[in-house]
Amino acid sequence: MVARLDGRSFTRLTKEIVKFEKPFDSKFRDLMVEVVKHLVDCGFRIIYGYTQSDEISLLFHPEEDTFQRKMRKLNSVLAGEASGKFSLLLGRIASFDSRISQLPSMDLVVDYFRWRNEDAHRNALNGHCYWLLRKKGESATKASKILEKKTVSEKNELLFQHGINFNDVPNWQKRGVGVYWETYVKEGFNPKKKQVEKAERKRLKADYELPKGDEYSEVIKSILEN
Repeated sequence: MVARLDGRSFTRLTKEIVKFEKPFDSKFRDLMVEVVKHLVDCGFRIIYGYTQSDEISLLFHPEEDTFQRKMRKLNSVLAGEASGKFSLLLGRIASFDSRISQLPSMDLVVDYFRWRNEDAHRNALNGHCYWLLRKKGESATKASKILEKKTVSEKNELLFQHGINFNDVPNWQKRGVGVYWETYVKEGFNPKKKQVEKAERKRLKADYELPKGDEYSEVIKSILEN
């Protein structure tokens, strides 16, 4: 199962109510990452979280059976947890909706996350071009119309002509952010044995340098297999 959450009316929230930087704001990114971490660790067996823009995708462990896998229950709880956490962090009311996709094979799960990874790349390119045009004085309608006619290479060239090399744009903007459990070694002192001991622990990691293509597919497969 993969849950997909989207911010409700976040366009208005991020443009009018709280004016974040465009096309990307690291403060907004950090809010979303904290919400993902909360969802991954709020009581469900979620083995991977992913966020780009105002959306979140959560991959459940194949054996997750909380609420007997009743989707209406999972959706309502996840939407409530995300809405509550984001609102507390932002200091304003915000809400998310949630829907679950049932994907019966590893290939379909990989395809889903590849799709979102590529969508992040497309949105980043369009976003940088759109806001470049807006800052140059074009109206929202005119900027959108200009971009409708441009190919990917033409959009890259548009940015390059204004001093922006899209290859140098931070990877979290182009590929999103992944959140997953990692194992690390922690040192501690055993007072009974009077010696330092090492133990393996798990912690959540936010990965801001996700790969693309087949390499990203292997990341998702390794998470599912472990």
